[in-house]
Amino acid sequence: MAVSLAALMAACAASSGASSNTITECFSDNNDRRIAGCSELIDNPSLDAGTKSLAYAMRALAYALQGALERSVGDYDMAIRLDPTSSMALNNRAWVHFKLNRLSEGMSDVEHSLRLAPQSPHAHDTRAHIRQALGERQAALRDYEQAMRFGGEHLVKLYQCGLESQGVYKGPIDGLYTSDVRRALETCVGSPSCDPLPADEECRAATS
Repeated sequence: MAVSLAALMAACAASSGASSNTITECFSDNNDRRIAGCSELIDNPSLDAGTKSLAYAMRALAYALQGALERSVGDYDMAIRLDPTSSMALNNRAWVHFKLNRLSEGMSDVEHSLRLAPQSPHAHDTRAHIRQALGERQAALRDYEQAMRFGGEHLVKLYQCGLESQGVYKGPIDGLYTSDVRRALETCVGSPSCDPLPADEECRAATS
């Protein structure tokens, strides 16, 4: 997200009139609690459109993490309808479309997201994945590089760790974009099944 979680929670509390416990639940790391808390916020008749959009987006994220992708898309649809300028919701819906192999829909969403937030590392990463799936190797590589440019050391470490798990990189996990990392990415983008983003648990220690 472009805004810190604490800032989002503060904005939500200021505009919703909801209890702090409900808001905390909506932003919980536990998906079941997040769904329950966000659902309670969504049902709050005093909620303004922007905050309700955020609650839908947070619930959509929880559904996506649980694998309920179609349900997630429905919530992102509502979030974007309420706030068409939400680059976060647009990018996250693009990612779900990518996971559902709806590449044209995903590309449309991520392009819109990047027009709103051109320096978003997450959106560049999403577009890179879509371009890789479409076989657009050089364009995908450029987007991965842009993602690292804007995402900094943390994202470079993620890619290093992910590329290592794919067996195409054997260098250090140090957050430095070197020629070895570039060569590994060049190899990875040539395969639709190669993902430079690792599963969270694989690289938690290396990137913390």
